Amino acid sequence: MKKLLLTLLFTLLCTGCAKQEPVIDDFDKIQENGKIIIGVREDARPFGFRQGNETTGYELVGYEIDLAKLIAENLGVKPVFHPLTGQERIGKLNGQVVDMLIATMSVTPHRQQLMEFSIPYYVAGQALMVLQGTKGTTLQEFNGRKVIIVFGSTSEKNLRLNLPDAEIIGYKTYPEAYEALKQGVGEALMADDTLLLGLAMDDPSVKILQKRYSREPYAAAFRKGPENNQLMSRIDQIIKQLHNSGELSQLQSKWGVEK
Repeated sequence: MKKLLLTLLFTLLCTGCAKQEPVIDDFDKIQENGKIIIGVREDARPFGFRQGNETTGYELVGYEIDLAKLIAENLGVKPVFHPLTGQERIGKLNGQVVDMLIATMSVTPHRQQLMEFSIPYYVAGQALMVLQGTKGTTLQEFNGRKVIIVFGSTSEKNLRLNLPDAEIIGYKTYPEAYEALKQGVGEALMADDTLLLGLAMDDPSVKILQKRYSREPYAAAFRKGPENNQLMSRIDQIIKQLHNSGELSQLQSKWGVEK
C-alpha cells in the first residue's frame, strides 16, 4: 500500500511539472503572416455590400469595409475579407476561420459571454420598415401580424420580447428579407435603422417608421482568450485614433450613416 501511495504521489508531481503549451498570440501571428482575415457582411448596404456586375466583376464596399481597410493599414498588414451571413458570424469567428469580425455586430450581454468586443465604432437603433400605405405607426400595432427579421440579428429577440403574438418570418440576408416585404410575405421588416436606410435609399414604395426601439452599438468582435488581448488593445487604439482625427465621421458622411 505504501508503495502504491508513493507511486501515485510521484505521478501527480510529474503531472504538475509538465510544461504548459505556450499561447500563440494572434497579433504576432497576423504580423508574421502579413494579413488579417476579417469577417464582414456583403448583404448589409451601406455597411458592407457587393458592388458591380458579372461583366466588370464585384467588389466589397461600404462603411465597415473602409473601416476594416484603415484598421489593416494601421496594423501594417493586408486585409482579407471573408463575407458572412448574420447566422455564420459567431461560429466562423470561434471556429478560427476569421481573425476578427467587423460585421454589423451589436454588443449585447449574451454575445459578451461568447466573444470579446472592441470599443464601439457606430451606434444604430432598430426600426420598422413597411410598404407605403401600411396601417400602423408603432411596434405594438404589429402584434399579431407578420413581421420579417434576419436570422442571427438582435431583432428576433426584441420582437419575441415585445410582440409575443407576432408571427416572425426569418431570412438569411437583408436583401432576401427586403424582397419578402416587397412581395407582401410580411407587413413589416425590423432591422437596424442604418441597414433599412440602405435598402430604402432608392425605393419610394417603402418607408421607415420614425420611432427607434433599441440602442445597437457596433463593435469589432474577437475570440475569447489571452491570445487576443494584444490584438484587441491595438484595435481599440486605432478606433480611438480614427474617432479623434475625424476619419470615422468622414466615413459615416461618405456612406450616409452619420448621426
